[in-house]
Amino acid sequence: MKVKVSRAAHFNAAHRLYRPDWDEEKNNAVFGKCNNPNFHGHNYELIVSVTGPIDKETGMVIDLKDLKDLIRSEVEDAFDHKNLNLEVPEFAKLNPTAENIAVIIWNKLKPHLKEEQELEVVLYETPRNFVTYSG
Repeated sequence: MKVKVSRAAHFNAAHRLYRPDWDEEKNNAVFGKCNNPNFHGHNYELIVSVTGPIDKETGMVIDLKDLKDLIRSEVEDAFDHKNLNLEVPEFAKLNPTAENIAVIIWNKLKPHLKEEQELEVVLYETPRNFVTYSG
C-alpha cells in the first residue's frame, strides 16, 4: 500500500525569461513582458508530495517535520527573495521558467528521500499558472 503526503510552502523570487543568444526582438516575441531587463517577481506557491509505503514502526510515509525542514533548506533558503537569474547557481545558464524551476526543485529534493519514495513537485507561478513534475 502506498500513500501520498504533501507539504505546501512558498517563496518570493524575481526572474527574467530570455536567451542571451537571441536578439531583443526575438526575446520579446517569445517571452513578452517576462523579458523585462529589470526582472519581475512572483509569489511562488509550492506543493511537495512524497508517495511511498507507510513505515510499520512510525505509521508515516515521511515525517512531515523532516519534509518541512528539507523544503526550507533546499528550496526556501536557496530561492526566497532572490533574483533567480543572478543569485541561484542552477540558473546561471538555464532559463528560470516555471518548468525549469520545478525540475530544479525536484532534483534538489529527490536525493534526500528513500529510493522507494516517489516525489512530485507542483509549482504555482500565479494562482492560474502552475506546473507539475514527477521525475
